[in-house]
Amino acid sequence: MRAIPLTVTALAAALLLTACHSGGSKSGGKNSSACEIGRVSVQIGSASVAPKAGDTGEVPVSITNQSKPCTLDQFAGVLLNTGSTEAKVPALKGAKPQKLKLAKGDSASFTITYVRGKAGDKTTLNARTVKITLPGTSASRSFPWSYGPVAAQAGASGPNASVSAFQQVGD
Repeated sequence: MRAIPLTVTALAAALLLTACHSGGSKSGGKNSSACEIGRVSVQIGSASVAPKAGDTGEVPVSITNQSKPCTLDQFAGVLLNTGSTEAKVPALKGAKPQKLKLAKGDSASFTITYVRGKAGDKTTLNARTVKITLPGTSASRSFPWSYGPVAAQAGASGPNASVSAFQQVGD
């Protein structure tokens, strides 16, 4: 009779520990405390558009929590889509992500920085949309990309663009 209560207690403890795990998965798994598209509003703000090839532009993205408290940990996932291919935008070199906890109504932002490419150049990425995924989740949201073609990364594959770390907005 003693083995049953111990087994039930051990099983309950294991389930409790599993439920408390809040570490994010970089492989697209779901983090129960992660901020999720659909529970936050995502907006692309007024951009500082690169006017000509070789110039740098910045596209701010803001996130406002509309639901229960959630966490932003690591970098946002950003893909530029041409209609036939997608290119991942890497995190800004040297940027250190910070873990931000957002209560309902709190906001954070990050910036997509890009170098404008030359129209018609075969190495230029003619992005039509930008797809954003929040860390620790797999849901995404796409927005029109109206900031011109994106140059290719010199000496490497992928776009000459980067994603900054999340920053708390407001108090």
